[in-house]
This record gives sequence, structure tokens and C-alpha cells, in this order.
Amino acid sequence: MTHESDSEFLEHIPCEACGSSDANALYTDGHQFCHICENYIPADSDTPPPTREKCMSNGKFLSGEACSLPARKLTEETCKKFGYLVGTDESGEPCQIANYRDDGQLIGQKIRYAGKGFSVRGKTACLFGQHLWSKGKMLVITEGEIDALSVSQVQANKWPTVSIPNGAPSAKKAVARANESGWLDNFEQIILMFDMDEEGRDASEAVAQLFEPGRVKIASLPMHDANDMLVAGRGAEIIDAIWQAKAWRPDGIVRVSDLRERLMRPVQMGVPWPFETLTELTYGRRPGEVYTFGAGTGVGKTDVFTQVIAQTITDLGEKVAAFYLEQPADETVRRVAGKIGHRRFHVPGAFTSDEWEAALNELEANDRLFLYDHFGVTDWDVVKSRIRYLAHAEGVKHFFIDHLTAFAAHAEDERRELEKVMADISGMAQELQVTMYVISHLATPEGKPHEEGGRVMLRHFKGARAIGFWSHFAFGLERDQQAENDIEKSTTTFRVLKDRYTGASTGHTFLLRYDHDTGLLHETPPFDFDAGQSWEDRDGPSF
Repeated sequence: MTHESDSEFLEHIPCEACGSSDANALYTDGHQFCHICENYIPADSDTPPPTREKCMSNGKFLSGEACSLPARKLTEETCKKFGYLVGTDESGEPCQIANYRDDGQLIGQKIRYAGKGFSVRGKTACLFGQHLWSKGKMLVITEGEIDALSVSQVQANKWPTVSIPNGAPSAKKAVARANESGWLDNFEQIILMFDMDEEGRDASEAVAQLFEPGRVKIASLPMHDANDMLVAGRGAEIIDAIWQAKAWRPDGIVRVSDLRERLMRPVQMGVPWPFETLTELTYGRRPGEVYTFGAGTGVGKTDVFTQVIAQTITDLGEKVAAFYLEQPADETVRRVAGKIGHRRFHVPGAFTSDEWEAALNELEANDRLFLYDHFGVTDWDVVKSRIRYLAHAEGVKHFFIDHLTAFAAHAEDERRELEKVMADISGMAQELQVTMYVISHLATPEGKPHEEGGRVMLRHFKGARAIGFWSHFAFGLERDQQAENDIEKSTTTFRVLKDRYTGASTGHTFLLRYDHDTGLLHETPPFDFDAGQSWEDRDGPSF
């Protein structure tokens, strides 16, 4: 068929005969010709022929030609179907034009310039390509127009494919709008093929939650996006990704099959404590767990902590961080070195300079102890950031916090603040796969004071509800500091108050005795008071 030879092409417009979005060509004399169905409309002599300038200014939209995009491996047929054009703007700058149509009516354009610059004309209130598809078993939604063209092309442009208009950040809003209109109800299943980066994954999660379970699947690609796959000659893998897309389910939901590799690993004993009985009762210490200690003032909870630190550094060879909020860092070093060198390096006259230098050299050489040197600074957010740094940058596996109560000292609601801190501690233990050790102060009990050997109960812990909820194990230390007998005064009852691991050790106790010469705590056999045994029957140094 011939067309008027003295007319010039103006723009692509929808074809009323076949429904094509923009295969119909409009010429300056008014005649039209559709390159899809070859429908011809002659010039109307009663209607003044439009001019290029008038068409552009009235509609404020740009015109262009549908042609192949070799750099993107996209064919002219694909671009023509979706109304993806190549043209220039009013200033003559080359651009690519993505036409957005609602029921065939052009409502907006997304203009793409070299260097990934964008501008929008009109409204992009629908999904790109939405007007091409009325219903289907499956709909693929991509993150960008070029990706939608790529996915459609590898499927011979026969199967429903659309794109969100403005990238991952607005994906949920764009799909929600299409869902509210009822258009998405015409498709049985929705496949999300967003970019394979963090933003794309987050957007997929957000969009998937708009729909009933099982309706949305998320496709995974070995490259960044669908067009990268097409350009690399891996178009067949795009189709594979569509059919192998996995039904979305929220984070944290797994099947037994997902855990099989972990389940087949042998159940292992945790690393030992410095006290054999405690290792037996707890089956050792494990990453991801929280161990909380409570005792009255001066009973010796910090000393127990310090001995655990020394043993972890030397015997286990693992890195430790000590956040002693009420003890200067240099004093903590002296006490840890004392546990290693079996001398009380914090007590005047209890050691020689050679002993101190040897212990300090050993502690410095193994380079496994990190300390928080901000005495009195009790901002939990600051401490939390330091814990993350040490876990990631230094590979620290054990964190000792003395004491928990300090973080709530200036809080309006102590209970709520302690609940928040304990929740964070437990969460970080799991996330970072580290072991957390926490000391808590105790509330004043009814009856015998803790400082005089009164029994410690879990409800005595400040923030007891949170500690009881988040701790894997909780321990109480009991010692009568006012006892007349020196042996009794130097002996601590170590009580298991909570055991989440097996529950079997709750209520068990054992005794620790302080050695005045070495500064170490040692297990000591229990007393048989029913058999008439008394504190006087034991020999040893005073505390």
C-alpha cells in the first residue's frame, strides 16, 4: 500500500483497529497507517493537518520511533509492542521514552537520558505495559521498563510482563495501586523479578506481603537484573528463573528440610567454665546464649566474672571484651592478670614486681582482652555499637557486662529500660553468634540480707521479668560477709536459678572457696551439716 509521499511522520499513536499501543503512525497531512495490522486511514480534508509542534505542545508528550536497542539486545518488535521509543526532547537531546497508558490512553512518559538521568511527563500512575494484558495465569513484575522488555522478549512477547514505574523504593505503593484497581485480580500468580540487590530483595518482601500466602513467588537471577541476563546471552535462564521462582514466606519461617544440614551436625558440648561442676550442670557455654549473674553488694560476682575471663583467654584461647562500668580499665587488667599469675596484683604488698611484669607480659602477648575504657559512661546505645564493632572487626566471641543495672540508672522507667537492654543483648547474641555474660544488682529482699548469706531468688534481680525471659541461664551467688568463721566468710554458694537448656540443673548448688594467697576461686566439697559437720572442720586461709 502507498501513502501520501509529500507528508511527514509525526508520531506513533494507538490503533483503534487492533488495539496496539503505538504502532499506528500519524502523518502531517492527517493520514494514519498501523504497522501491526496495516489498517489505513486516509487524510481528512475537513480536519487541518496537525503539525509536529502542535502535537507536542498540546499533549506535552514527546514523540519518537520504536527501533531496536542493540546495546540492550532488544528488538524493534519488543520496543514497538510496549511503546518504548527513541527520540529527542525539545532541546534536541537524545532520549528513550517509556509510554505509560491507562486503557490505551497515553497518560505519562518516563524519559531516560544517557547516564541514567530520568524525567517524567504526565503521570506514571499505572504499571508499565499494564494496558497490553487483560488477564492470564501468570504475571511477571520487574523493577524497570528495560527489564520488562527483556523478560517479555525471551517469551516471544506473548506472556504478561509489566514493570513498576519508579524503582524499588516505591514498588509497594505502585503494586498496591494496581491491586486496588482490581487489575491484578485477573492473574492467578504473580512472579516478582526485581533487581538482585538489597533494595530489590526488600522491595520483593514488601510487595509480597500485599497478597494472600502462596500467590506471589520471587524469582532469583545469577546476575543483577533481567536485561543483564539478556545481554549476556542467558535469556533461557530468565525463563528458568520464572518457573523456578519460590513462593514467598516471611523471614524466620523454615521447614525441617531447610534445617537438615544443621540437624545432621553432632550435638556438641559447649566450651568449659573454670568450675567443673558448672560445666557439668550447663553442658558448657554456647554461642548465642546469655548468662546472667546476680549477688548482693560485695559478695564476689565481679570476681567470678574475672576468673571466667582469665580462663577464657588462656585455656580456651578465645577473645574477650570486658565492659566493667564501675571499675577502671587498668584495675580490671590487674585483676585479670592476677587470675592468670595467681597473685592479687590489685592489693599492695601481695606480689613482687617480677611477678607482676611476667603476668602483664603474658596478658599483653596473647592480645585477647579488650576493655571499655570509659569509666562511668553508661549509654547502652554506645556500648551496643562497641559490641558490634568488636564482634565484626576483632572477632571477639565473649562479652562480659558488669553491670546491667547501670544502663537504667537515669531512665524514667527502670523496668522498661532493662527490658529493652536485655532484649537487645539476647538479639545480638543470636545475630552475632557470641556469648553474653551479664551481672545484675539485686533488690533488697525480705528477711536475711544477701550480704549476710540470704538466699538469692530470680525475682530479686532488678529487671527480673526481662532477665528471666531472655537469659538462657541465671545464677545467684550467696555468701555471708559477716560470718564469724573465716572459712564460712570465704565460701560462696553458687546457685542455678534458671536452666533453659535442659531445666535439670535449676536448684542445684555448689561451693566456691576463695584462696587468699592466689586470689583464685576453687570448688570445695559441700558440707554435711546433718552429719554434724561444721565450718570449723575446714582449714584454709581467710578471705
